[in-house]
This record gives sequence, structure tokens and C-alpha cells, in this order.
Amino acid sequence: MAYIGTKPTVGNFQICDAISVVNGQAAYTMQVGGVNVNPQSANHMICSLNGTIQKPNSSYTVSGSTITFASNLATGDVIDFIQILGDVLDLGVPSDATVSLAKLTATGTKDNTTFLRGDNTFAAAGLDGWSSNSGNLLPADASKGIYLGVNSATAANLLDDYEEGTWTPTLSTAVSSITVSGYTTQIGTYVKVGRLVTLTCMIQATVSAFSNDPTITGLPFAPSANRYTGVATGLSNLILSDDADNVNNGERLAPSVRTGDIRFYFGGYNTSSADAYICFTTQYETNA
Repeated sequence: MAYIGTKPTVGNFQICDAISVVNGQAAYTMQVGGVNVNPQSANHMICSLNGTIQKPNSSYTVSGSTITFASNLATGDVIDFIQILGDVLDLGVPSDATVSLAKLTATGTKDNTTFLRGDNTFAAAGLDGWSSNSGNLLPADASKGIYLGVNSATAANLLDDYEEGTWTPTLSTAVSSITVSGYTTQIGTYVKVGRLVTLTCMIQATVSAFSNDPTITGLPFAPSANRYTGVATGLSNLILSDDADNVNNGERLAPSVRTGDIRFYFGGYNTSSADAYICFTTQYETNA
């Protein structure tokens, strides 16, 4: 390619470290900064011996990082310098493990937890504010979640809570005006997805002096409002009829989830001592 004026100088010019001559030795290792260097060929370097520029492939040859003179050097000979020109058409490819972080001009923290971005800055790997634990995503802030079904931040599509656990259902002696002699079974489980709580309850207890609507306390999360919801799967010995399947007079089997408990509404109650059974599944919303 023709140029007007001085032709640009290109190449990866390097001066090798000083080499001490060993009497009777022809081959020497070329290094720059203590690291072996490999000229592309003998023609890609200039070597001066005893003040005289040597002819490539005649006065010396090159194999890898080794220069071998045509004859053994003797005491008193001096290798003045060896200049490696590199690929005179471009800068070439740096040798393995020769480019350090100090050579990079990118901004940001340079360590094993960051990566170099296209805008020449270092950034932490992974999602902002998230890490992983045993392959599971873990937010730095427990109040954060994930948007589902949308490609923009829409509050109605934000899932920011999920929890499974157990709770201890208890018959309220204050609200129900009931005497509980003891419990045979108190089992409660729950699953909370967002604001929706699904819970199960199973109680077997010896009760007497029952004179008000049976009320369950100990909910895992406070309900956000009073409402009738869920399905009672079994109630017995809490009402005047023989069992829960024969409830009449408009009595409700659906539990009413209130702001602090769950209540069943009936028209009559069993006032004699007996084993009471309550078993149901229900759902409610919470602001917790």
C-alpha cells in the first residue's frame, strides 16, 4: 500500500535482556523481562555481536526462544543487543499469561468476582442484588421477588413471598365459652404464596360446657379482613345434631376467617362432655 509521507511504523519491537557469553557455547535463550520470547523467524530480529550486525539464517538461526550462532562464542565476545521486531505488519498476539490486570485501563474493581463489560468497566457477576446457594437464587433483600407473566415491573405480577410451615390450632376457651380438658390431636399446616394463605387444621379434644361458636386461634398469619371461606371437612360432638352431616336450621359448616381467628357458626351446641373433632382446609388473604 502506498503512503504519502513517512510510512507508519508498526510492529511489536522488543529489546531482549542482556545475555552473558559462555566460552565455547553457541546457543542462548532470549528473554524479555525474564520471560522467554519467540521471534517469528530469524528475519524478524536484529542481532549485534561484537559491534557487528549479524546476517539472519547465516550468522545465526532461531528455534523458538533459542538463538544459535554459526560458531561457538569465546571469552571476550559480546552480544551487544538482540532486537525482536515481531510481526512487522501488526502488533501480534501477546504470549500466554503476559497481560496482567495492570495493563487494562478499565474502571471498577478487578478481581475474581467481577467481569469486564463492553463499556470497559468491571462489574460484579450475576444479577444485581442476587446470589446463589446450592443452585438456588437468593436475594440480598428478603422483600424482593420476581415478576411473572410480564416483561415490565407490574406490581400485580410481583411474587415476593413463599413459605411452608406448621401451626398449632387451639380452641379458644374465652371466645367459645368452652372447657377443654385436653387435646389428643393438634395438627396444622400452611402454605403462603404472596398474600394467599392455605391452611389445614385437625383437632381432637375433650370438651365440655360448650355454649358459643367454636373458635380456632393460633393462625400463622393475621387475616387481612373478615370473610366466609374454605370448606369444613369434619365436625362432630360440637352441636345438638348427631354429627356434622345432619346440621340443619341454616347452620354454617364454612369457617369464617376473622382478623384474629377462625369461627364456626351454629344454632345449637353440645353441652355435655365429649371428644370434639374439627378438621378443615381454608384459605384467606393476609397483609403479612
